[in-house]
Amino acid sequence: MEPLAALAHGWLPTVDHWVAGVLIPLALWVLLNGFDDLLIDFAAIAAAMGSRKNSAPSEADLDAVPHRRMAIFVALWHEHRVIQQMLDNNARALRYENYDFFIGAYPNDAPTIAAVREAMKRYTHVHLSLCPHDGPTSKADCLNWIYQRMLLHEEEHGVRFEMILTHDAEDLIDPDALRWINYYAQFGDMVQIPVLALPTPLHEIAHGVYCDEFAEYQFRDMAARQWLGGFIPSNGVGTGFSRKALEMLAACNSNRIFEPSCLTEDYENGFRVHAMGLPQKFIPVQFRHGRVIATREYFPRRFSTAVRQRSRWVLGITLQSWEHHGLRDSVRYFYWFWRDRKSLIGNLVTPLTNLLYFYGVLTRALAAATGTEWGLARETGHFAPALATGLAIQALHVGFRIWCSNRVYGWVFASAVPIRVVAGNWINCFATCRAIWTYSAARLRGRPLLWVKTEHAYPSRAALQSDRLKLGAVLTGSQWITPDQLAQAVAEQPSGVRLGEYLVSKGFLNEDDLYAALALQNQLELGKPAPEHISPQVTRALPTSIARKWRVLPFRIAAGELYLAGSELPGEAMQNEIRRFSTLDIRFRLITPTEFNEMASEYLVPVQETSGASWQAGESGRHTSSEP
Repeated sequence: MEPLAALAHGWLPTVDHWVAGVLIPLALWVLLNGFDDLLIDFAAIAAAMGSRKNSAPSEADLDAVPHRRMAIFVALWHEHRVIQQMLDNNARALRYENYDFFIGAYPNDAPTIAAVREAMKRYTHVHLSLCPHDGPTSKADCLNWIYQRMLLHEEEHGVRFEMILTHDAEDLIDPDALRWINYYAQFGDMVQIPVLALPTPLHEIAHGVYCDEFAEYQFRDMAARQWLGGFIPSNGVGTGFSRKALEMLAACNSNRIFEPSCLTEDYENGFRVHAMGLPQKFIPVQFRHGRVIATREYFPRRFSTAVRQRSRWVLGITLQSWEHHGLRDSVRYFYWFWRDRKSLIGNLVTPLTNLLYFYGVLTRALAAATGTEWGLARETGHFAPALATGLAIQALHVGFRIWCSNRVYGWVFASAVPIRVVAGNWINCFATCRAIWTYSAARLRGRPLLWVKTEHAYPSRAALQSDRLKLGAVLTGSQWITPDQLAQAVAEQPSGVRLGEYLVSKGFLNEDDLYAALALQNQLELGKPAPEHISPQVTRALPTSIARKWRVLPFRIAAGELYLAGSELPGEAMQNEIRRFSTLDIRFRLITPTEFNEMASEYLVPVQETSGASWQAGESGRHTSSEP
């Protein structure tokens, strides 16, 4: 105890004095920020109570509104690894017929162009929009050229799109999203559907910060903004604009619908639409069919990439917005600009409050252990009520975030919110420092701010299973078997025998129908590829033992992807083993066992096995078009 007592009576009182000098102005900032957030808390509660009185639309209500023709804009730069998966999964899942994808790319991004053209072969409603100049410029610039491509498409085909949606290459669009946007478009010229991060394991702290913050933002901030009459920023994805809104934006901004110089064109357009007097509508968070109706995606999962992405948000929302809007706009929207720009200060000082809090906890424990007076209590005695109030407000906000996170991800995930709050404070601090440095350097050198892009990952098949029907439901729903036959098979199914196999053995189902149901259930392409699409060279990309083990055969390489045909669903173990022989992205096609045997007898001849080494990514360039 003597060393602790010496510490308590030595230099610690001096440190306490200096800490108190810093703590008091920080406490005033925390109070100001906390009371501001309390207003939003109360507004969100009032909005939630109001939404209970005005019930959400039923399925019949959603279907009763005529389906507007929609264009989905997706701006790309180096997204060849994810765009085909995005288009495949969303094109098959969306429960809406009247829409087209317009995909923007740059001439100097050949892999992305090739990937989009591959998708165009499969979907007639996917269109490529090439920018007239090399990239990257800004996402807004790319979106403007996509809009021009849409106008040309309208002239060529005699159609007119009534709603324009913006999405990113990593987005998992909810199957009913377009129906919900179509319904709420009756009430607003800009409609925003909720955006939420997909769940990740607890140890992925950086991504967990996104999960918490987006859940809180959708339940709280967006609802409060609408209830208080503030402008609703677009989330960049899941945003629908009426044709009227975009044409007015074009007329007011020299045909720059999306501001090319702005790194957060979504935020800017939310402001512009409101400033033009057009109604905006945020769709409250709803749970239907066992899932939340929202656009889902993965955000950066490492500290460094999270800092990089958030620096763009800080650049656009605080610094560029401050630069673009004059005094008149700032006065009219003073409160909302204050809320959005206060992070410029808050992000820098919040980590300091975390450090001082832990310092206070440690010195309080030291004082208790040595039986001495707590120095910070002595130094800040007159400000104790303010400090206690600020701490209580912060605890309330953390509790609110826990509740929001729990609604989407459950209590286990939400229990770690306090840890992720601290991590988020440090991510935001470094992002703000980076943003200030980038902005200052660009202005001093007279250079434009370019598209700050982070690497995107498209959700794995496991992340898409929440909305997947069980095989029995697919079989009975498509009338391949009767409910009585399904019930009998489930009751009699032997242990270790799969349901589909047992239904075929009982004669209730044939092999072709079973595999058609499996393809439908798992959203896979079905059927043996045509001979002209099979390259004999590519069929030797895997060792024969691996091909026979997993009953899978490679048959084509295109746009940086290895096409496989197999009679077993592609599990993680299969994909991991295949990746030992090829680093190309994998595209799977489901075929029946009979079809696999036919292909195997033709291509898996008993010759010396190849190592597959020549099919690694490093040499894949010479095989980009393997069709004969």
